[in-house]
Amino acid sequence: MSFSGLRVISLESRRAKEMETLIRRHNGDPFVAPSVKEKAIEDNGGASAWVGQMQAGEIEMLVLMTGVGLKYMLDAALVRHSREELVEVLRKVTLVARGPKPCAVLAEYGLRAHIIVPEPNTWREMVPLIEARPERRVALQEYGRPNPDFVAALESGGRHVVPIAIYRWELPDDTGPIREAAQRIAQRQCEVVIFTTSIQLIHLLQIASEMGIEQEVRSALTHDLAVASVGPIMNAALAEQGLDPDIIPAHPKMGILVRAAAEQAASALLKKRGAAIRSE
Repeated sequence: MSFSGLRVISLESRRAKEMETLIRRHNGDPFVAPSVKEKAIEDNGGASAWVGQMQAGEIEMLVLMTGVGLKYMLDAALVRHSREELVEVLRKVTLVARGPKPCAVLAEYGLRAHIIVPEPNTWREMVPLIEARPERRVALQEYGRPNPDFVAALESGGRHVVPIAIYRWELPDDTGPIREAAQRIAQRQCEVVIFTTSIQLIHLLQIASEMGIEQEVRSALTHDLAVASVGPIMNAALAEQGLDPDIIPAHPKMGILVRAAAEQAASALLKKRGAAIRSE
């Protein structure tokens, strides 16, 4: 199955070229508009403070949410500490990895995670795994933006949680492509929209609001375009905005998502647009 020439919009940033290639491979007409810039927090004092806290025994568990965040965190700490010192410190605590990407970074330091959270590896799956452990003092490596719900869930179990802010998600320096994507969605100049992270949707709606076309974008996503979501975290982000995904892959991986979108887009469009007509 393929997109059969359908116009597909993606807001992928870090893997934009790969996304474009995948869409073309499935005979889609891609428009990939980078929507996110990952910016390390300039004041890296917090990234270094956790080392001292672990050395003092004030942290017993380190929860690693992303590979890129862990790299930022270690690079910032290396400004004030040696690699050997970091390895020694990390060996003293329980390491929890959200999926394989933090594990790959740990392997570069000769380290292994004690707990690897399996798919769909959302924070909700992480809570019971952490609650089953005896450690009470937990450091949480944030990614992109704070997650107060995750922190509250851990603290409700009697844990003391120390968030470590390493980087933040911002709009890209060049917002031209995401503005064009918003315009194309509002004017129905595409048939499929693919989301791989929640911040893509947040930034799309932010830009659409600035352009005065947010309602048109929301209406298009609700009634006219096939919305493909990578998995549970993205599904929750859509639900928070009153939107529903039409296509969800069997596993939350980008390649599997694009293949599922190619296979299901035509039928999803027929179902969605038929429902919109019947409701008029």
